[in-house]
Amino acid sequence: MAFDVARVRGLFPALGDGWVHLDAPAGMQVPEQVATAVSTALRAPVSGPGGIFPASQRAEAIVDAARRAVADLVGADPAGVVLGPSSAVLLQRLSDAVSETWFLGDEVVVSRLDHSSNIAPWQRAAQRTGSVVRWAEVDIETCELPAWQYDELITDKCKLVAVTAASGSVGSRPDLAKIAQSARRTDALVVVDASSAAPFVPLDITSMDADVVAVSANAWGGPPVGALVFRDPSRLDLLPSVAVEPGARGPERLELGPHAYPLLAGLVASVEYLAGLDDAAVGPRRERLLTSLGSVKAYQAGLLANLINELRSLRHVMVIGDAMRRVPALAFTVAGVKSTDGVEHLSERGVCAFADSGQHGVFSVLGVGEVGGAIRVGLAHYTNAVEVDELVRAVAELG
Repeated sequence: MAFDVARVRGLFPALGDGWVHLDAPAGMQVPEQVATAVSTALRAPVSGPGGIFPASQRAEAIVDAARRAVADLVGADPAGVVLGPSSAVLLQRLSDAVSETWFLGDEVVVSRLDHSSNIAPWQRAAQRTGSVVRWAEVDIETCELPAWQYDELITDKCKLVAVTAASGSVGSRPDLAKIAQSARRTDALVVVDASSAAPFVPLDITSMDADVVAVSANAWGGPPVGALVFRDPSRLDLLPSVAVEPGARGPERLELGPHAYPLLAGLVASVEYLAGLDDAAVGPRRERLLTSLGSVKAYQAGLLANLINELRSLRHVMVIGDAMRRVPALAFTVAGVKSTDGVEHLSERGVCAFADSGQHGVFSVLGVGEVGGAIRVGLAHYTNAVEVDELVRAVAELG
């Protein structure tokens, strides 16, 4: 494997601002090739699909290329790829569609580990239909999501299980295959939000045993677009259509209006960027993605382990969670320091980080709000050891 972080950093013009960007949980910076693809598509003649002239054919080619790129990313069929403005918007559309067949007393299982984008749509659907929301809880010591609890949570009344592939807050990666195994005892649909996992680990919709996978391209430096990927594309024609055009088929049934073609061109470029993270990766794009993301995973595992060890060596710092399987996102508290004050100090040292009040999501379950909230950081493909050291030095000054 050949992951060269110095080469990767050279792909990002934004890194010239001099800041240490540990703000990856909100989306990585944009590589030059993605920005170029978007601007080039903006300059090219592009029309609506359905015509026989070049501008129309170019639009169709961009959409087709975007579906194929996302399919390669998750190991799926392009015919099952729905494109839209974000995974949050698409999950809401999916919720509106699948819940039309729910009745009073039906159940849906969500998790405390998930981002609100994979919780709120299902809560609203349950409220609208009189269904019951059941919660999978996290282990408060490790922040892992135990798979064994799903055997009890999933009953014959369960219509859907929504779960994250990785937490963008504490980094934990649940055992999706075991969770899905519990869901297979019923006909429950398994919906996985892989937005926080996609930039860091190879994805395979079959090994996850997911029915639907959601991703957002901005998580890995792509444009603000998202996708839903159906493992069985034929499911799409069984859902109520939300499309403006009558007679929409396949993925178009969950797509509203015309696509933002320049952004889809950027999506294709962003997947190519992922496939080229390891400059030794060869073969079809799917194979290059598996190789490159495997290299990224190995590189960042060492970087993250060093960061966690250094933070834990500081007596005034508590790292939240200790999951065995994780992506390079973490949160920590500083004794006697509110998270807002902590990130202000980091900002003065040129480090980008986020403050979380601890009143919502997984942090509310852990009681983080009672100690002033948590500081959240995340490593990106371009993060190096020097930047990790800068963060540790700045946090040490808070003691």
